[in-house]
Amino acid sequence: MTRIGDRHRWRIVVAGVGTIGSLFAAHLATVAEVWVLTRRAEHAAHVRDRGIDVSGKSMLHSTLHATNDARELPSFHLAIVATKANDVEAVAGALKGRSDDAVVMTCQNGLGADEIMAEAGPWSVLSAVTFMSGTKHDDGHVEYELDAPTWLGPSPVRPPSTTTAEEVAALLRESGLRAEAFEDVRPALWSKLIFNATVNALSALTGLPHDSHFRAEAQLTDLGHLAHQLVEEGCGVARAAEVDLYEDPWEMNLEAVRRGETGRSSYRHLPSMLADVRARRPTEVDFITGALVREGLKRAVPVPLHLTMWRLVRALETSYTPER
Repeated sequence: MTRIGDRHRWRIVVAGVGTIGSLFAAHLATVAEVWVLTRRAEHAAHVRDRGIDVSGKSMLHSTLHATNDARELPSFHLAIVATKANDVEAVAGALKGRSDDAVVMTCQNGLGADEIMAEAGPWSVLSAVTFMSGTKHDDGHVEYELDAPTWLGPSPVRPPSTTTAEEVAALLRESGLRAEAFEDVRPALWSKLIFNATVNALSALTGLPHDSHFRAEAQLTDLGHLAHQLVEEGCGVARAAEVDLYEDPWEMNLEAVRRGETGRSSYRHLPSMLADVRARRPTEVDFITGALVREGLKRAVPVPLHLTMWRLVRALETSYTPER
């Protein structure tokens, strides 16, 4: 893989150009050659013709290459898979047979994306989770609202060297994004897994954005009680898996609520699973809550609350996607 000292020679593919993919692509285009792989031809044409504008925490305009046909991609050093977890399999199929010596970095909520990519090709795999967020206003404009870090490290599935993780993190930082590399990224991944399994499922089922309801425990009926119990159940699975969490998911929940309260008044964080429910799309619940339940069952750790949440979200989906 090209060394960080030659960063301007890197060619990077960003697959999935929603909010997170757009933020990765637009920033990285300031320090490397970037191609984006879109689902829609008109999206690719828009990016080719007009580039991507970022407002908010960053103010920049980036010119990029774009296509919706993976056969048009040149060889690349790094691919960042920034799709929803449900779309990783399609990306893996599209990239199969291309740039076998490249590194692929998955960046999804939940677990399972690494295995999907590793089955499709011989690439080395980095695992990543990101806390940055924003609003995508159209195909060429994303507002960068929360400049939180991306955590990344070698995937146990097929790890590159730790040096590679450090190089990618350095490149992200050079582009203006926050990033931190880990020798063992599992504690970071599991911290966010438990956080997401709690917040996303509760938000999808209640229709609430991630706000003060998620910490309230003064009254018997307050939602914070259930959120706290879900976190504790998830932490029990992590202990059984011998994962020493990088951050306390309950404190992550409290901090996220505080950020929403102290940020600009119009910003109310909408968890991705609630956004999917409102749009009547399949959610990522199988990769988030489902993954946590499967890990618990594998280790004989009772997970009745998360299993109930998984069943309820799936039942909710069937009300608008009966084919599931």
